Amino acid sequence: MKKVVPKIYLALILLFFYLPIIYVVIFSFNESRSLTAFTGFSLQWYTKMFETRAIMEAIYYTVVIAVIATIVSTIVGTIASIGLSKSNRVIKEIVNQVNNLPMLNPEIVTAIGLMLFFTSLNIEKGFWTLLMAHIAFCIPYVMLSIMPRLRMLDDNLAEAALDLGCTPFQALTKVIIPQIKGGILSGALIAFTMSFDDFVISYFTTGPGINNISTYVYSSVKRINPSVNALSTIIIVVITIVLIITNVVPMLKNRRNKNNEKIA
Repeated sequence: MKKVVPKIYLALILLFFYLPIIYVVIFSFNESRSLTAFTGFSLQWYTKMFETRAIMEAIYYTVVIAVIATIVSTIVGTIASIGLSKSNRVIKEIVNQVNNLPMLNPEIVTAIGLMLFFTSLNIEKGFWTLLMAHIAFCIPYVMLSIMPRLRMLDDNLAEAALDLGCTPFQALTKVIIPQIKGGILSGALIAFTMSFDDFVISYFTTGPGINNISTYVYSSVKRINPSVNALSTIIIVVITIVLIITNVVPMLKNRRNKNNEKIA
């Protein structure tokens, strides 16, 4: 009995998390507009989704902002983390505490702060304010992912590379970055996910005519729109594929390396 109860508890938790997702996927293929009764299989809502200009614009802005924010925040976060790892302890602690603030603060506080910042500078809210906001809140997550890898890195590696004739840039690109590429990749994936999924900060920093998927879905909840179910299903499928690739590829690579070691 003691072994059965934890399994039942785990099953209930999994149902609580995944049942709504399964519900959305099933009703994205519903023939009617009903969200309670499945009347028949149909792909009409997917067709209407691709024909709806507002949805396609939301997808476009979401992907573009997520990609740019991921690239910029990964580069800035990587350089900042490497520079911080070479700083003295006091500066390192201060910057780490400041870096943790956006993650510890409620999103609504960060969102209002960014909105007031843009308003005080008379910056018109729109695509660029939305992009800058996403870059700002993605950088701490990238640094949080990279810093533990840098702590495990031997401090003498860079000095050894310089002694062997490398320029500082070569030491950075050929010695340090390859050693922490796992942390960089993890940080980039987290940044992309956070940007792609964000609603609160996006809602407060976007402007008229600029919607990402989350703000568009929020504006559509007051009316029945099954196309949103189709959009959600596509997002679920894309994220699932990315997660599978991210987890399976390293596993296959490690297995291949182990097999090569056995053969050698």
